[in-house]
Amino acid sequence: MSSAATMPSALPTSGSAASTPVRISARGLSKVFGAGDTEVVAVDNVDLDIREGEFVSLLGPSGCGKSTILNMIAGLIESSSGSISLDGEELGANHFSSKLGYVFQRDTTIPWRSVTKNIGFGLELAGVDREAYKRRVGDAIAQARLSGFENAFPGMLSGGMRQRVSLMRTLVMEPEILLMDEPFGALDAHTKIDMHRLLLDIWERQHQTVVFVTHDLAEALTLSDRIILLSARPGRVKEIFDVKFDRPRDAVTLRETDEYSRLFSHIWHSLGEEMSMVESK
Repeated sequence: MSSAATMPSALPTSGSAASTPVRISARGLSKVFGAGDTEVVAVDNVDLDIREGEFVSLLGPSGCGKSTILNMIAGLIESSSGSISLDGEELGANHFSSKLGYVFQRDTTIPWRSVTKNIGFGLELAGVDREAYKRRVGDAIAQARLSGFENAFPGMLSGGMRQRVSLMRTLVMEPEILLMDEPFGALDAHTKIDMHRLLLDIWERQHQTVVFVTHDLAEALTLSDRIILLSARPGRVKEIFDVKFDRPRDAVTLRETDEYSRLFSHIWHSLGEEMSMVESK
């Protein structure tokens, strides 16, 4: 079920995956913060490929560089060395691509804007015409099960509802690739599972390419096609796990299966080794 993988040849290339185009490719990706006595190597020599329509999770202990990798892909921070390509074209420093959408870890709703105007904010900036705006925002509200709250402000909503608004504000822009940085990390267990159901439902219909950062193994198994396990800092690719559970998936019943338990146990052992490394430093 797993294979150690730090070189391109070790990435899955058999079956249907081999014929699926690579959307995001990183080679020798590294990031160093600070210099001299304060130098911290956050990410070291990471190779990865993310294919069209894949849901891939970056998993690892706290501080292993998961979000740093995501932010380098997004162009929010510059790599120290290595390269990142999007659809075969190498991206420069501080790049921007309209193909990418980003969902942040923290609630990013705008307090003085209603649910409708929060979700439609990017469409406003893009100058989308009124009819298309109404249709796309209306569809997003319905998908996120926010009907009846169109005119509510964030202060009137639960944390889970605010995170739905944040998610739909990104999805309404129709990105081809969705980057998600622990978007459900601050939610309670019940609300998190509800968000998993919502995200799975949307992804099953739209099949965006997703790169999802998490430290929650159960979350990664519930959502992903592949899990890329990073080592303790400096973050390197330790192992890549194929998650072959049938789709569509139910976020609750999946966790009750023997297959889920076996794979959870297998990955947990490898993840636990890295968590022990963090604790020993």
